[in-house]
Amino acid sequence: MNYSSSKLVDRNSLYEEHQFVVENKQSIRRLDKYLMQRMANTSRSRIQNAIKAGAIVVNDEEVKPNYRVRPGDVISVLLPKPLDEACRVIPDDIPLDVVYEDEDVLVVNKPAGMVVHPGVGHYRRTLVNALVHYFQGKADIPIMDGNPENRPFLVHRIDKDTSGLLVVAKNDYAMAHLGKQFFRHTIHRRYYALVWGEPDEDEGTINGHVGRDLRNRQRMAVFPEGDHGKWAVTHFRVLERLYYVSLVECRLETGRTHQIRVHMRHIGHPLFNDPRYGGDRIRKGTVFSKYKQFVDNCFKVLPRHALHAKELGFEHPTTGQFMKFNSDLPDDMQACLDKWRTYVQAKRTQIERERD
Repeated sequence: MNYSSSKLVDRNSLYEEHQFVVENKQSIRRLDKYLMQRMANTSRSRIQNAIKAGAIVVNDEEVKPNYRVRPGDVISVLLPKPLDEACRVIPDDIPLDVVYEDEDVLVVNKPAGMVVHPGVGHYRRTLVNALVHYFQGKADIPIMDGNPENRPFLVHRIDKDTSGLLVVAKNDYAMAHLGKQFFRHTIHRRYYALVWGEPDEDEGTINGHVGRDLRNRQRMAVFPEGDHGKWAVTHFRVLERLYYVSLVECRLETGRTHQIRVHMRHIGHPLFNDPRYGGDRIRKGTVFSKYKQFVDNCFKVLPRHALHAKELGFEHPTTGQFMKFNSDLPDDMQACLDKWRTYVQAKRTQIERERD
């Protein structure tokens, strides 16, 4: 064996990472051919597309497919995980809110309550099931090497109960190019969240490794010492203070599982009605009958955690143009926010009258 390799695995990722270190006895040969011999079930065309898109680099530098590897070269590979051939995606006729589409990408506005990708317990009526139905019979269906059903590739995910914008790749090159942008943190992602309480500062940055909670595997946790999880950065800005709750804008620098939800909980401001992180109970305000009834009514209006993927921006894989999309707050989140505005305004009016 004339090389050493390692595979970096993250169960929650849509991608897999490989790293090869070319050993001294390796003869000089083309990069694409070198990788073909070392990566099972990966076609040469997929490798070439990934190299052209910058998702395969040598010594942290982008190269061409005909680059000739040399002893000591460190080759880093980022590829989408292989599709599970045993899990056939059944098309589901579900209306999609398509914001933009061309031959390379599709941007969709996902409603809350829809799972993004098929998995245990969710094999039907996911976004991917809906996309497979959407592409049936279309001229420019996704063309993916080694993908007989031409299933669209997800570039990223958002939680089931998070609403908002997602970009989907329609070919191998677009997938590799967009994947590279996500891993280099050049994708623009801005979320709106309704959180409990009022942050002390108008804006700030939350740093801290995010990983699986050691005591509750269904949740994520922040590890300030960095002994678990992956480095995560969330920038936030308070848009509106409503005493009991605040509307906060969150910009992701990284994209870890539940990142905004766990980061906001970490600083004492969990998302409104987020049961997994303690936001489904009163966290601000005295618990008395009328106030509790009001909060319960807000929970009914917004029966999920208050998070919306509002803005999404990326460099187009083919044109190089930076494209930016915006999504209005969904009705349930807007209605809940309006109820809080009315409640707080009435409370302020009452206080002013009592002072007079």
